Amino acid sequence: MSVTPQAADPDSLRAALRTVFAAREYRWSEPSSTWSWLLTQWHRVMDWLEGLRLVFPVRYYIVLGVLTLALVASLAHLGWVLWRSLRPGEPVRPHAPSAAQLRDAVWYAAEARRLSAAGRFAEALGVRFLAAVLDLDERRIVQFHPSKTPAEYTLEARLDADGRSGLTELVASLYRHVFGGTPCDAEEWHRFDALAAGLGIHAATR
Repeated sequence: MSVTPQAADPDSLRAALRTVFAAREYRWSEPSSTWSWLLTQWHRVMDWLEGLRLVFPVRYYIVLGVLTLALVASLAHLGWVLWRSLRPGEPVRPHAPSAAQLRDAVWYAAEARRLSAAGRFAEALGVRFLAAVLDLDERRIVQFHPSKTPAEYTLEARLDADGRSGLTELVASLYRHVFGGTPCDAEEWHRFDALAAGLGIHAATR
């Protein structure tokens, strides 16, 4: 008994082929026009350099040297830019006079109020903070030094919890208005002045 093979239905065969070739493995894509253009230009440059090497060897090596120097200079500049961007910045320090020019806390408090009366509130904050630090230094709560940052005083201040919180608030206001450029008004100045004036009563008992 023989079995005669049946011919496959052409429509079924086409459907099966479409299903197979629709799979991800059979999806082809042409490279982008930009990539093709860059690749074409690269091959042109290589062909030009090869022709220059065969016809004018001296010029070829001069061009090769110039390109090498340009590449080295570009890499050096990139390294310098990365080094500058990753290098830690200088710590923010308040304006402080030298030891020879230093006056007492009373003088700086009066100067801060003079600046505030003239509407120069941001400048008044910096001078008032210096007056507060000098007052705390006289009380041996902190040790003043022109090179210290405002934040360093919050770490060393021998104050109780309320005093330390007040000093931290003063430093935050100082950084925000003096160093951050946020405008300061009369209300902010009076709050800062009152807070600075009350720090001395929060000396921690040891």
